[in-house]
Amino acid sequence: MRKWTWLAGVGVVLALTAACGSSGGSGSSSGGSGSNVSSSKVLVGAGSTFVAPLVQSWEADYAKSPAAVTITYGAIGSGGGIDQITGRTVDFGASDAPLTPDQATACKDCVQIPWALGATAIDYNVKGAPDHLKLTGEVLADIFLGNITSWDDAKIKALNPGVNLPSTHITPIYRSDGSGTSFVLTDYLSSVSSDWASKVGASTQPTFPTGTGAEHSSGVIASMQSTDGAITYAETSYTAADALHSAELANAAGNYELPTEKAVLAAAAAGTTRPDGTIKLVDPPASAADAYPLSSYTYVIVPKTTPKAATIKAFLTYAVGPKGQAFGPPSYPALPAGVASSDQKLIAEIHS
Repeated sequence: MRKWTWLAGVGVVLALTAACGSSGGSGSSSGGSGSNVSSSKVLVGAGSTFVAPLVQSWEADYAKSPAAVTITYGAIGSGGGIDQITGRTVDFGASDAPLTPDQATACKDCVQIPWALGATAIDYNVKGAPDHLKLTGEVLADIFLGNITSWDDAKIKALNPGVNLPSTHITPIYRSDGSGTSFVLTDYLSSVSSDWASKVGASTQPTFPTGTGAEHSSGVIASMQSTDGAITYAETSYTAADALHSAELANAAGNYELPTEKAVLAAAAAGTTRPDGTIKLVDPPASAADAYPLSSYTYVIVPKTTPKAATIKAFLTYAVGPKGQAFGPPSYPALPAGVASSDQKLIAEIHS
């Protein structure tokens, strides 16, 4: 069993606890937060599995700080995190996908703060195939659309000359729960494939045309590992933890990159700001010659008004500051200085 699997269990317990403490209404608390945990010495969060390994490190370290605050985080997926912070059954949510306009309205004056930088790896399990097969975004879109169905397809072979690829059937494995990682993947595929953009689009819970679904990052990894010919997507720390085979992806400059710390930082340097203030990193321009094209930020979502303002501001200041960010590399490169500075301004807006 992988070392992050326990997080999914924590998420289940948290989800049940939150459900018991909530009426189920969206934004039912007027400015309140963490209705199921009242202590100012405890912060409860839920959401993204992408950021869960990093939050686990923060939990252990922050508990030893002078603040002596316990952080409890349930890795239940970005969609669940958004739902729970909207219902104010947790103190903070976490999502790799920006809030949609409707979600932002429902969350009632929530702020989304980029608190970690990372990348989504394309992992595969193909007996007889080497590590680091080369793929383009267009070929990846065709695989998840069901247009390419075997590993010895001519389009894959053309990208990997000299590699003896088996005729094994390709089985895409996708997230069946609401997932920010699914948003990152589909946002990228929508940018590089007009066919994908018109048929599926970008979403936290897209309708994948083919393949098999599994819950949470641990679930898609486990499903992939048990299926010869499978391909999936997950945050790079999961790839590293299980020593999985991962693909090199072509960027807009035509260079094939792995999700290394250097390649993710190159993508971050070329990021563009969306109208809602979040930052798009996928498919950076050709000028970012060394960028990994499936890089992304993940966001913590908190109400601007909360009775735990002082406690949560202190934790977020720690998380986006030098001490918290030091736990990230290589899977989570430290936030660029400009982003960290902007984060501190957003954190300052939180009040009781």
